[in-house]
Amino acid sequence: MFLEERQYKKKKFDYTWIIVGLSFLMVFTCLGFCSSPKSLFVSAITEALDIKRSLFSINDTCRHLANAIVNIFFGFLINKFGSKKLICAGFVSLILSCLTYSVASELWMFYIGGALLGIGLSWTTTTMVGCVINRWCKEKTGTVMGAVLAANGLGGALASQILSPIIYQEGTLFGFRQAYLLIALILLGLGLLIAVFFRERPKDADSDAPVEKQKKKKRGRQWSGIPFVELAHMPYFYASFACIFVMGLLIGGVNGIYVVHMKDIGFDPSYVAVVMSAHSLVLAGFKFMMGFLYDKKGLRTSVNICAITACIIMFMLFFITPSPAGKVFAMIYGVFSSLALPLETVMLPILVGDLFGQHSYDKVLGVVVSFHVAGAAIASPMMNLVYDIFGTYRPAILACGILMVIVTVSLQFLITSAGKKRALVERAELASRE
Repeated sequence: MFLEERQYKKKKFDYTWIIVGLSFLMVFTCLGFCSSPKSLFVSAITEALDIKRSLFSINDTCRHLANAIVNIFFGFLINKFGSKKLICAGFVSLILSCLTYSVASELWMFYIGGALLGIGLSWTTTTMVGCVINRWCKEKTGTVMGAVLAANGLGGALASQILSPIIYQEGTLFGFRQAYLLIALILLGLGLLIAVFFRERPKDADSDAPVEKQKKKKRGRQWSGIPFVELAHMPYFYASFACIFVMGLLIGGVNGIYVVHMKDIGFDPSYVAVVMSAHSLVLAGFKFMMGFLYDKKGLRTSVNICAITACIIMFMLFFITPSPAGKVFAMIYGVFSSLALPLETVMLPILVGDLFGQHSYDKVLGVVVSFHVAGAAIASPMMNLVYDIFGTYRPAILACGILMVIVTVSLQFLITSAGKKRALVERAELASRE
């Protein structure tokens, strides 16, 4: 009786859900307030300081390059310092970034702020959350990952409504400074909360333990994986990097300019803010849905839904005009562009776990995210260079749509190759057990 009561209490006070909750709040704040509303600041800052958008966009390049470089060493850093110390360092970096942005008056100051932002996000968002959830949640990993990373959409929806009136307040061109100070204060509060309550890993966890035999179907579950040394000799390993790099370039590029593009072609800023809020709100639901769908239907189905949607909405954005019908299509774009974005967040940790397994998960995840953000680093200056040359983003948007079709087809071959290798590994493991 006493034993049953102890087991009941352990289940009731499972610390896993505290970690999941803290991870949710971390994504809600760090991505929701520091990344999602970035496009709101572009026109405000460039107009207030009389800066070309192409030059200002190098700020995003600094962010993504810093993120990419740090993520290459993620596996080493997580093993040496642990997740809690890296998360706290990430919050310090994000706060310093916001403070730098709040006083910046020269381009080089924005570039420093961008680099600090990239470092901070690398230790508080997709890569870190993928590592933390992978350690704490061995079952229904995709569903939990989707639910946690869905916080980005909710945070972005709230942030756009809070920050937009501050940035574009009447009587001043420098409302963006106050907005960044507010974000820094919010980050400080949450950072202190995480420093107190976050735990490194479950008490009974064995990081080197192999994945146990499971009776479920292959879809949506963890498997033992392939050593990194062996992966380095597999062509599909490098093909995955190429696909992820191009996805970061295309999706990041289009998502980074759609708000400014709609304003440029004549949409009212208040209506664009509504589109942006709708985009952020449904993003939360789509991220959760894709994580759940992965657990139920597997990698190919979930990836294809996101990739095909990305192709469609890129061509849709190319044709949108500020007419009554165009307003409808703009809202459709805002809603369904959110279905493409899980390729940048939820699906990255899932892709690593499904394609390469658990053996070198942290190391491979860091490298994969590095390639993704490297693509995003090129995206912003590329899109804005096109704008400076042609006075519109349309040529770049059309090119992104065409390339996204090619990437979607390439992903089919990648998933098939990885599935064959996984089947060989699992058959060998089964034979050795027997």
